[in-house]
Amino acid sequence: MIDKTYDAKASEDRIYAAWEASGAFSHGRPGRADAEPFTIVIPPPNVTGSLHMGHALNNTLQDILVRFERMRGKDVLWQPGMDHAGIATQMVVERQLDGEGMSRHDLGRDAFIQRVWTWKAHSGGTIFNQLKRLGASCDWSRERFTMDAGLSRAVLKVFITLYREGLIYKDKRLVNWDPKLHTAISDLEVQQVETKGHLWHFKYPVEGTDRFITVATTRPETMLGDTAVAVHPDDERYTDLVGKVAVLPLVGRRIPIVADDYADPEQGSGAVKITPAHDFNDFEVGRRHDLEMINILDERAHLNENVPEAYRGLERFEARKRIVADMEAEGLLEKIDDHLHMVPFGDRGGVAIEPWLTEQWYVDAATLAKPAIEAVEKGETVFVPQTWEKTYFDWMRNIQPWCISRQLWWGHQIPAWYGPDGEIFVAEDELEAAAMAQKHYGDARPLTRDPDVLDTWFSSALWPFSTLGWPDETPELKRHYKTDVLVTGFDIIFFWVARMMMAGLHFMKDEDGKPEVPFHTVYIHALVRDEKGQKMSKSKGNIIDPLELIDEYGADSLRFTLAAMAAQGRDIKLATSRVEGYRNFATKLWNAARFCEMNGCVRTAGFDPAGLSETINRWIVGETQKAATTVTEAIEAYRFNDAAGGVYRFVWNVFCDWYLELAKPILNGKDEAAIAETRATAAWALDRILILLHPFMPFVTEELWSATGEAGPARETMLIEAEWPALSGLIDGQADADINWLIEAISAVRSARSEMNVPPSAELRLALIDADRVVRERVATYDTLVKRLARLSEISFADAVPEGAIQVLLGQTVGALPLADVIDIAGERARLEKELKKIDGEITGIEKKLANEQFLAKAPDHVIEEQHERRADASARRGKLADALSRLGA
Repeated sequence: MIDKTYDAKASEDRIYAAWEASGAFSHGRPGRADAEPFTIVIPPPNVTGSLHMGHALNNTLQDILVRFERMRGKDVLWQPGMDHAGIATQMVVERQLDGEGMSRHDLGRDAFIQRVWTWKAHSGGTIFNQLKRLGASCDWSRERFTMDAGLSRAVLKVFITLYREGLIYKDKRLVNWDPKLHTAISDLEVQQVETKGHLWHFKYPVEGTDRFITVATTRPETMLGDTAVAVHPDDERYTDLVGKVAVLPLVGRRIPIVADDYADPEQGSGAVKITPAHDFNDFEVGRRHDLEMINILDERAHLNENVPEAYRGLERFEARKRIVADMEAEGLLEKIDDHLHMVPFGDRGGVAIEPWLTEQWYVDAATLAKPAIEAVEKGETVFVPQTWEKTYFDWMRNIQPWCISRQLWWGHQIPAWYGPDGEIFVAEDELEAAAMAQKHYGDARPLTRDPDVLDTWFSSALWPFSTLGWPDETPELKRHYKTDVLVTGFDIIFFWVARMMMAGLHFMKDEDGKPEVPFHTVYIHALVRDEKGQKMSKSKGNIIDPLELIDEYGADSLRFTLAAMAAQGRDIKLATSRVEGYRNFATKLWNAARFCEMNGCVRTAGFDPAGLSETINRWIVGETQKAATTVTEAIEAYRFNDAAGGVYRFVWNVFCDWYLELAKPILNGKDEAAIAETRATAAWALDRILILLHPFMPFVTEELWSATGEAGPARETMLIEAEWPALSGLIDGQADADINWLIEAISAVRSARSEMNVPPSAELRLALIDADRVVRERVATYDTLVKRLARLSEISFADAVPEGAIQVLLGQTVGALPLADVIDIAGERARLEKELKKIDGEITGIEKKLANEQFLAKAPDHVIEEQHERRADASARRGKLADALSRLGA
């Protein structure tokens, strides 16, 4: 017996536990050993993470795919796992220690790492339980972690292999340095923050002349590390100075004036100070001109021994004030401009990042990128939407060496040992390193291990094959690599997608020994924004918590909302009202199932949807086939919004609004054969609905599958393992034509009644003008049904439109509805004209606003877009009002 209402809170945990207990999520289940594999590796969330809306979208789309393919009979593996999140995790545990009045240095490295593992065991990975609340059907028995023993072996093998191939090396280059955390960080961990600052214009004396060359800087403290001034080769103002020497104020260093395209004649004075050790662009200029690279900062961003004694030990911003004052005192400060510019901040440390010259470990990314570029060019891996290929190519074709070392304790410690003279020995363990050193030196020498750990992205680059057991030749690796589709966000195309492509092609080979890509498709989903189109952020206070939405509306409602709005290449503007609306959709489905149950619609053994007699039943099985085709093709093409829209329209409009309504006279009639056929058809169609809807709304559909399975033949499986509909031959052209005409006729009359403000209780007369034989036959067949559903007292035929009637179009036939006796025609015309005038004023006001250049320049994007939407809505309403007025003959 189906309960009166569906209680998501009471049902979801129970249903999820039943799925897990049944083994439905597991790959390689009985009966599927020879089935086609389908594999997705989850983008591993941070062990410190909690479910946000981006996770909810990403994992909903993955779950739709794996549930769909599982029901299509494939051997599905959705591989779950977590990332150890080096900086984030270390900060969590360091904050705990700080609360205890300790630091990691008090504990020592080994004890600190053990403390992190203890935290991970008790508190890490709460996001997995949150993903389960969302309905994610991963094979949890195969959970992996980037620091587990197997993945650590994979990381070790890759590092050693690439080092011995000359593709990993040490170099002294600029990195993004976090002065608070004392580590290099990746570009992804750098946030550009718009900051109100200043542009200081300094005059540098030109040696041997009475001239000065003026440079401008937003970071005066870096001038102490200047080793050149650059001007553009074509800048005639400075042609005679190229090759001369400037004297660096406060320091006295002689620095060359060089010609370089980097200097922009249109910016400032056209002359640029060059500080190769503290600016990424300057670093490249320095390499081109073989300039000295002077590092003036220590790891805390305090000035070091490479600056004049007066500034040593000063914190960088304190040094800035001192230098500006000293330059002014010497008459070398030309002017100060207010300057709005972008300043890089570390997303974890929260302080300004310094480009810092330091020795780090690097991967020769340019070499590894070549086959990864070629694979996408050849279509071995495709991006959906394809426009993201350009982003991938732009980065890969201009790729820089990848800095992979981090000055942390939590992570994969670099497997390198140093001899007393700095000789490097890269090995699997200290014993192997010692043996290598013995061979190198001819005797035993003390070795020191590199204290740094690897960038988190290094281990996650191996994710598609390390999680399947590599470097061992496991059955899972053989069967499930390459994986099928990667579902991810555009912001990590560089940091993760590209690096997985490089690692996969370098280390994995197919049966013919050819390098193999890690996935054939990369689906890039959009951002989830707030309902105004703004990016969600704590500072704006517009973050929507998916767990709160699940608590209030159920996981199915949130999942369906995200899928229905996931149009390729278009960001999702999420409003709570949309989630509430799709909860109403679940309620509609639930009530339809209860209607079927109350009317005895029970599954029938041997039911044949191709052998039906009743027109309405032949029509609905054809519509079911169309819906199944629409949903299947859309999911296959990663058009999740089209798939969700297709099943939504079929359930709400076709099945609930029309089929069940049109079936009522049969179910309430006396023709036993027609009743039995309609009951069986309704039950069959409802089953197909539950299957088609299951990938999107797994909980409510599984609950109904179970409840409707109490009558009729026993269910062979839970819904999660039911067979996906592969329907054909069920579309009946005659039934389609008849029922679609019937629906169109009823809809046309209903629409006209609404437009004309006809009271709901009033019954109208309908006259069909010059109706042909087919229409007359349909009226004869469906007269009672049309009259009941359109609230008509009679349907007649006429040669001309009666006076005082409004006209509606029913297919190719004109219908006439006399209204003079039902409504005040003159009053209705006046009301419509008043409404039209009001809406015309509204449209004019919006158009004036959109034509105002000041408004367009100052208003946020979401406000402008809102005005465009208001104009579109108003224009649509105006069209309906105009149509209604024209029906009255105005």
